[in-house]
Amino acid sequence: MMSRWRMMIFLALFLATTLTPGTAGAATERSADGQTRVLVTTFPLWLMARRVAADVPGVAVDLMIPAGSGCPHDYGLTPRDMMLLSGADVLIMNGLGLEAFLGPDAGTVAARLKPGGRVIAAAEGVPDILPDEDGTRANPHLFASPRMAALLVKNIGAGLAEADPAHADRYLNNAESYAVTLDALADAFAALGARLANPRVVTQHRDFDYLARDAGLNIAGVVRPHEGQEPSAADLLRLTRLIREENVGAVFTEPQYPAKAGETLARETGVPLAVLDPVANGPADASPDYYERVMENNLRTLERTLDAR
Repeated sequence: MMSRWRMMIFLALFLATTLTPGTAGAATERSADGQTRVLVTTFPLWLMARRVAADVPGVAVDLMIPAGSGCPHDYGLTPRDMMLLSGADVLIMNGLGLEAFLGPDAGTVAARLKPGGRVIAAAEGVPDILPDEDGTRANPHLFASPRMAALLVKNIGAGLAEADPAHADRYLNNAESYAVTLDALADAFAALGARLANPRVVTQHRDFDYLARDAGLNIAGVVRPHEGQEPSAADLLRLTRLIREENVGAVFTEPQYPAKAGETLARETGVPLAVLDPVANGPADASPDYYERVMENNLRTLERTLDAR
């Protein structure tokens, strides 16, 4: 009998064939003003889509969820969102359940767009997906890993090339160039991981599972393993024992969540406390290289906090 986890992988692959462009017929027609309107659900994907569509004439790339919102696990559609969706020629979303607020299936998502609109689910079909906290769902936070982000970028490039074939070469070239930059960042994390004196860490959320894999980190515990649920006193006691028993090297918090629990753990155990940013949110006027700059800072934080040899 198929396990629940295998069933989720099967569903993800099924959605990949349904959501990615190229399965819905002809190329997207431009809006009445001559622009191709690309709407992106989340901040990190918006950063990537802007790089892929850079210098492509007649393409507008807009962000749907406010830049400072973070992961949209508990997000609800607003009237403004509905208006943006109804005018979009292309919607770029993460997939793997991150945007549950859009609807339960591909047909529901596509129906929210203008007639003929296309959906690019950037994470669908990406290999080596990790399970989420309960082991029955896919972890959708690929964007926090430069290695996985490079694959997202390639999927975005391929999707935009199919939706707007007149500029296919530009999308594909931009995507390939940016993916090379992201892979170089991933290589730097891997090289650092080989030099860390103590790779055992406690993180605040499951955002960093993919980056931990890239950098050879061992996530011994998670402060906030379940979305929307703060740790109890018993959870903090359990993590305190775990940090001491497993000789954890550091506790990492995230700027998107309160740091109080992490601060308590660091104070009780004496291990270093630092901040890692998964780039789940950021400024509305983020520079084109914002993702790389944040990841380079994460690299320096790991090196400094975990005593690289």
